[in-house]
Formats: sequence, structure tokens, C-alpha cells
Amino acid sequence: MLPRPLLTKTFALAYRKIPVLAIGREIYCDTSLIIEALEHFFPAAEGWGTVYPKFDGLEEWVYKGLVRGFASFWTDGPLFRTTTGLIPPSVWRSSFGTDRSQLIGHTLNPDKLGAKIPLNLSNLDLHLSILEPTFKNSLWALPTKQPSLADISLYYQLRWGLDISGGKGIYDLTAGGAQDTQEQVADVVFNAERYPGVWAWFQRLEAWLAGLKDLEVCVDGATPGWKETLRETELLAEDDLLVPVAVEQHPSLDVQRGLVQGALVSVAPEDTGRDHPTIGTLVKIGVEEVVIKPIVEGEIDVRIHFPRLGFVVKVAEGSRL
Repeated sequence: MLPRPLLTKTFALAYRKIPVLAIGREIYCDTSLIIEALEHFFPAAEGWGTVYPKFDGLEEWVYKGLVRGFASFWTDGPLFRTTTGLIPPSVWRSSFGTDRSQLIGHTLNPDKLGAKIPLNLSNLDLHLSILEPTFKNSLWALPTKQPSLADISLYYQLRWGLDISGGKGIYDLTAGGAQDTQEQVADVVFNAERYPGVWAWFQRLEAWLAGLKDLEVCVDGATPGWKETLRETELLAEDDLLVPVAVEQHPSLDVQRGLVQGALVSVAPEDTGRDHPTIGTLVKIGVEEVVIKPIVEGEIDVRIHFPRLGFVVKVAEGSRL
């Protein structure tokens, strides 16, 4: 929720959604690009984890495009809309609901949204029915030796749906505007009896995640020196700015639209958050990624990376080319 000073003032980032990743002074927005940046800068060959583990009997990741599409267009699309449709009405009556009305662009009616929960439970049942055959005879979503991006993206949506529908975590979500409850709402659909395959996979993945070593170190805004450390971090060289992809930028399509280095451009999601574009000077653009320097100066000089899929990149009004 706004005002989000860490993002808006420190990094001059108007982007209203999460997650956001900072690798030094390079800021990456949206899960789809964040995943690819982490895979590139922290490769499995150097001992890091990966969401693209080896297949049984195959060395090459031949299904990467399908898995990225599964994560972006199914789990982060219609499945996410279904799980958010299970949010209790008390959440929408809080300041969080007001904030989300501004984010979406229209007023949210808590009573109407509450009345749609049975419909969204039916939709969840539909998604699980489609998924059930996959997990009846398979450990993971794909024949990989450990969970992949497909498993992780599906898991967090289902975990979110189970928790939020029952009122777990809504106190934190609403910054104290609604109280946690311990109801069982989604359980009537997602359970071991109705979906044994998906349920067994869900439990197996939770056990796998619990067994991972926790490498996270948490700091807060009061930790001294973190901004100075970032300011001293070198920016990426131009040749290293974009995460590697299969093909080079098209020679003419972006140029025809005025999307050239130095142009003033705006970048905004296609769905929610359209009214909060990030405006800046175009530093570099590729087939899948765009990098801009925000026109508004923040406390730290950064460059902001957005994926192009799911975002609108266009020349800003008043730009001089």
C-alpha cells in the first residue's frame, strides 16, 4: 500500500505492484523478469539453486517457454483471480480495500465480492480438476528431478488461496484493519479425498521447501550504511544490461514506435496499476525486457528493468525525440 517510501522516494519507482528485486542499483519488476534475472546472475553452475532443474534422462530444458507461460498466463492469471476472489469481505472494508480500489481503478463493493466467494470456490474446483491428472502419477508438474518453476508458481497460489480464504494473515495484509480468523473455506474443495493427486503433490512440495536451507538475512530501514553501500555499487555495463534471451531485438519494430535509446517513455502493467506508470529515459530495450532511468530523481540513482510481456511500453507525452 502507498506511500511505500522505500520504492517511491529511495528508488523513484512509481510502479504499484510487487514483488520488486534490487541487485545493486539495478531494479527488477514483476516475478517473470525477477526469476530470469536471478537465474542469470546466480546460476546453478556456481552452486545456486534453480527453478529449472534437470529432467530425468534429459540435460536440456526444452520446456522453458511452456513453463514460463504456465506461470504467467495460468497461475498468475485466472488462478490468481480465483484465489483473490476468496478474500474475506472484511479485507475489502479496510484501508487495504481502499488502496486496491485506487490500484484497480474502480470502487470495490465488499458485500458483492463476498457474495462471489461460492462462485470462486467453484472456479477453484475447476482448476484443480484440470490439474489432477498431472499429479496422479508424477512427483512434480514436469518429469524433473526436483520442483521447477511450474511447481513453485502453482504452489504459492494454492497456499495463498487456502490461507486467505480462511482469514489467515489478513491482519498483516490490512495493516491491522481486519482480524485474522481460523475458518476453513477452500478446504471444502481442496482436500485429499477430492483431489488426492494434487493434495499429495502439495504436501510433498511443502516438505521439500521446509528442507531447504534458509539463507535469508532481514534488515530494516534503520540499518546504517545500506544506502551508502548501494550508491557505491557499479551499474551494469551496457552489453550486460539485458537478461539473455533467444533472439536479438527486432531491427525496426521498436524504432517505428519511437522506442529508441534516450526517448522519454512510460511503462505500466496491462492490468492493474495502469494509472501508475513509471516514466523515464529509455536506456536499453530488447525483445523481452526494457530498461529505463526514472525521470524523477530518487535518493539513489538506479535503473529500472521491466518485462515487456504484460506491460505497455510507449513514448511518453511531451517526449522530444
